[in-house]
Amino acid sequence: MAINREFVGHTFGSGEPYEVTRGKIREFADAIGDANPAYRSPDAARELGHPDVIAPPTFGIVAAGAASSNNPIRRPEFGLDYRMVVHGEQQFRYRRPIRAGDVLTATGRIAEIRDAGRNELVRIETDIRDSAGELVCTAVNVIVSRGTAAGGE
Repeated sequence: MAINREFVGHTFGSGEPYEVTRGKIREFADAIGDANPAYRSPDAARELGHPDVIAPPTFGIVAAGAASSNNPIRRPEFGLDYRMVVHGEQQFRYRRPIRAGDVLTATGRIAEIRDAGRNELVRIETDIRDSAGELVCTAVNVIVSRGTAAGGE
């Protein structure tokens, strides 16, 4: 079954803001095995010109994930069979690092659904903003629905 292309352009939000703490940053850095002192020490972060501890670049997935429960790919009418899905791509475009003390909101958008051979690619772009409404990062995620393109079954 092909994915419902009527969802292209659909937006969804995180609802509740996500509060970034030093502890959450440290735990994430520990989980990915990154010992960079700027992820743990306010003094080390200040030496690099930041007001507080900064998060590793892939931490953006945590903030983007706050909106994931509202993502329409979870709806039956979207037509995505999770048994056929693999992760295709992930990127982060930062305006500035995420840092301790940030209160972030995420707004996602189904940016594109297209065929790639027998597969369908779904590109989701999620803007992550601080409490002042300034864009901090855009997370881009591409998922691959294997064998579901028109004529691909």
